[in-house]
Amino acid sequence: MFSKILIANRGEIAVRVIRACKEMGIATVAIYSQEDVSSIHTAFADESICVGGRQASDSYLNQRNIISAALVTGAEAIHPGYGFLSENPQFADLCQRYGVTFIGPTSEVISMLGDKDAARTLMAAAGVPCVPGSSLVESVEEARAEAGRIGFPLLIKARAGGGGKGIRLVERDEEVEQAYMTAKAEAKANFEDDGVYLEKYLTHVKHIEIQIMADEFGNVISLGERDCSIQRNRQKILEETPSLAVDEDLRTRMGDAAILAARTAGYTGIGTVEFLVDGDRNFYFMEMNTRLQVEHPITEMVTDIDVVKWQIRIAAGVPLAMKQEDIAFNGCSIECRINALASGPIKFLHLPGGHRVRFDTALYQGYVFPPYYDALMGKLIVHAHTREEAVRKMKAALCEIVIDVPNNIEEQIAILEDPAFLDGTYDTRFVDRFDRE
Repeated sequence: MFSKILIANRGEIAVRVIRACKEMGIATVAIYSQEDVSSIHTAFADESICVGGRQASDSYLNQRNIISAALVTGAEAIHPGYGFLSENPQFADLCQRYGVTFIGPTSEVISMLGDKDAARTLMAAAGVPCVPGSSLVESVEEARAEAGRIGFPLLIKARAGGGGKGIRLVERDEEVEQAYMTAKAEAKANFEDDGVYLEKYLTHVKHIEIQIMADEFGNVISLGERDCSIQRNRQKILEETPSLAVDEDLRTRMGDAAILAARTAGYTGIGTVEFLVDGDRNFYFMEMNTRLQVEHPITEMVTDIDVVKWQIRIAAGVPLAMKQEDIAFNGCSIECRINALASGPIKFLHLPGGHRVRFDTALYQGYVFPPYYDALMGKLIVHAHTREEAVRKMKAALCEIVIDVPNNIEEQIAILEDPAFLDGTYDTRFVDRFDRE
């Protein structure tokens, strides 16, 4: 096992990883930008080191400085968290070249699965159901031809990156040219790769993802599904497990497909295979995320498995201690992402408590929430025996939170009270309707 790990991230996920390391007896190194000198993750870690200026490009994306920080502090491994460098194959390769373990899959696997077009081709060849689409399109004329073959509506999607960047919805032929040019430009700006492909846009579908764990000895298991359909601009807002749209048969079939996807890619570590599920319980591969997901806590709640600890163990060469038949799912868990609507000082803060109520955050009273990074202030997670009880518990916990910086708590309560959420019939267009009302 590692004796010291550097956490190449900030905020709530850095705190989450540091806690796991402390419980495992592993020393920790926090990195921080000049803006984050007073961030709580720097105080929680055993050591902390500044890696650059307040902009992410100068600090949390500064690969050379982060590697130097690992070497100078004697860290044996780097945990990338999510976002920033977590799915960057060049960074994973740099870690390997300098003898530091990257806690995640190999750079080759990250690169292969990060190319959405190549990943779809690989999965289709292996027999994993995929959304109908095209390979890379190189011109507006080719995009129009492929659009005519696939049919509208469709998506023009960047082959690289994620987070909803480089994706445009096209509903008619006259929109193809503008959407194609815009998607390519956004992909180039965000990922330095303007490759795009076309994919059929499926309506009235659920976004369901499967959490998998794979060790270096060929063992791969599924930890069940998460329903991530409530999202705005492809950014998730609320997640739950289990999904009301998934019965035992579908859960088994999707789990088997996710395991097949991981085996096909030669995957090691923890990862998430994302699917779209239609009303007839047909499912289609979208992509595989090669990192820890923001919403991993709800899986931990229903399986009683610490996903972060197992991510670290797998990277250290420890075989999985459980088989698929050992995985049991208990109760229901919901996560609400608490996002800031503005930056500024937090003069008053009260966090919720109670049985099986968890708030993953790096906030503290007196902290100044910065404008330079993402808007996530924390993740509220609850667990209960039934979904009805979990919804009530979440609403009660949301009503307890007091953060005197503008946030989305009222919106989360309204979502929980919406009839489509309560009966589980919501789909990926839920927020579009919700925002209009």
